[in-house]
Amino acid sequence: MSTIRDVARIAGVSISTVSHVLNSTRPVEPDTRARVMAAIAETHYRQDALARALRRSRTDTIGLVVSDVSEPAFAGMIHGVERAATELDLGLLLASSGEGADREERAVQTLLNRRVDGLILARAVESHDELLEQLEKEKSPTVLLDRIHPGVALDQVGVDNRHAMRALVAHLLGQGHRRLALVAGDLRVATLKEREQGVRDAIEGWPAFPEVSVATLTGTDSAVLRTQLEDILRHDQVTAVIASSTPLAIIALDAMTAVGRRTPDDVAFATFDGFDQHPMFTPSLTTIRQPAMEIGETAVRLLHERMTGTESAPRIERLDATLELRDSTEKYRPPA
Repeated sequence: MSTIRDVARIAGVSISTVSHVLNSTRPVEPDTRARVMAAIAETHYRQDALARALRRSRTDTIGLVVSDVSEPAFAGMIHGVERAATELDLGLLLASSGEGADREERAVQTLLNRRVDGLILARAVESHDELLEQLEKEKSPTVLLDRIHPGVALDQVGVDNRHAMRALVAHLLGQGHRRLALVAGDLRVATLKEREQGVRDAIEGWPAFPEVSVATLTGTDSAVLRTQLEDILRHDQVTAVIASSTPLAIIALDAMTAVGRRTPDDVAFATFDGFDQHPMFTPSLTTIRQPAMEIGETAVRLLHERMTGTESAPRIERLDATLELRDSTEKYRPPA
């Protein structure tokens, strides 16, 4: 295996010059840098990352723990984190908690043991508060992703769920809808709770508030949620169905199909997040689109500022979601 001495000998420079090229610790003349890089390629020299990290007291890596890598929104956030980390020349270690608190703690501890310079964490639904207390106490640079928890002394970034859902429901009420069904899911999840609150905000702020009702379906069992929605669609005069996430949208659409209620002919439909392949759906689906990649990139920016010594109070950044109105709501007309 080649060594840094081999690179220096072939390039005709000192070992310290090779080190400056590798670590960007001092300017090196372009011709000299080119000779060193050519010698590295010729010898297939590979720097010892662990030894380099020990010398520099940093690893140039960050860790990312997400609660569910299968969620389309998280996939976009992961992509954003990866892209921003690459631009900053940071390595990325990824782990999934699978919504389990114990698994989340093991993932975080593993990443910290690997001496990551910072951590981005999308908390599991049953995450233990003691984990955050540990991160705060150790002053490990940490950013919470997607699921905002007010009162936590860490930087956080997510979307303005409540405002986005309020805008959607206000639009539906303006179209004449008065009986709605919300497939809200597990309200222990901060984002889903905020979306449910946004629905209530819109209804309570509507001038004809007493005339409006919403059936809110909560829980974690997909089969139960589907059965509940089927029963409502069979026996209630619901004119609009809203799903709070992509997985919940699948449940809602399956239930509507099972009882023969079509959108937009029989019932309007809208979802948070939705599907990236929306042109493939007939009708096209009204969607609240959150800027998932930008959320991931923002998390890296906040983390990098902490890693480089920025001193400031913990920040919460909420990005705006976009309401994309399509046929599933726009082509439905409630009966007079």
